[in-house]
Amino acid sequence: MSFWENFWNIFWWFLCVYAFIAFLYALFVIIGDIFRDHELNGWLKAIWIVFLAFVPFLSVLVYLIARGKGMVERAGERARKDQEASDAYIRQVATASPTEEIAKAKALLDSGTISPDEFEKIKSSVLV
Repeated sequence: MSFWENFWNIFWWFLCVYAFIAFLYALFVIIGDIFRDHELNGWLKAIWIVFLAFVPFLSVLVYLIARGKGMVERAGERARKDQEASDAYIRQVATASPTEEIAKAKALLDSGTISPDEFEKIKSSVLV
């Protein structure tokens, strides 16, 4: 066998594997979207799952055509909610109120870890 014949066989194999993985990804995204959609009732969800199990390629195409726009909207809404939750958590954890900072500095002053000058420096930086 020549090099080019092996090369094209390998290229074709990689293309088929890529297409299969892309199909599986689309299938799992659709299944996740089906279960996240609160507008579909249980029977419609079951029907979609049955069609995805027995006629997967056609069902994926039909789902993307029929419900693709709603799928994008639900994904965007979910991303927005996740971002808001993440931002709220970061604000809660990262920022302490000035009174908390002064109380921490006072505790360090009382324990002798910092000097009164350092306490005043911390206090003035927090209040600015």
